[in-house]
Amino acid sequence: MRLEQILKIEYLNDNLQAKNKTEALAELSEIVMKGPLKLNKTKIFDVLQQREKLGSTGIGDGVAIPHGKIADLEELIVGFGRSKNGVAFDSIDGKPVHLFFLLLAPENCTGQHLKALAKISKMLKAGNFRRKLMDAKSSSDLYKIIIEQDETCLL
Repeated sequence: MRLEQILKIEYLNDNLQAKNKTEALAELSEIVMKGPLKLNKTKIFDVLQQREKLGSTGIGDGVAIPHGKIADLEELIVGFGRSKNGVAFDSIDGKPVHLFFLLLAPENCTGQHLKALAKISKMLKAGNFRRKLMDAKSSSDLYKIIIEQDETCLL
């Protein structure tokens, strides 16, 4: 699976303004509204909040991967948001989150959903990748950095 198939440049926000988890999930829900698919922002937000109730998707090192399954979605979607100030997100290491990968999957798409989560997690283990994401100057730079890292990270 290649991320460029499911991550669109319009699904990137290089300047999230959220100050807490609820605001971050709302802002991330808005990101995918910029794409061609007709999605329900409230439904996306509710799915992400329900997932967070099971345990934080803040995986540490300033990273979170909020994800969920959407009933009327036909394909996997990946979005990305960056908060320069950081967001209190109940991460496992207790530190603020700066980098958010949003993953939305069709309800009946468990295998692809898990593969995408695994790939994103593996990519984010590289400290230099996280640094490049923080230093990127624009959404187009972010997109290039993510796609380049995807090409070097075979899974």
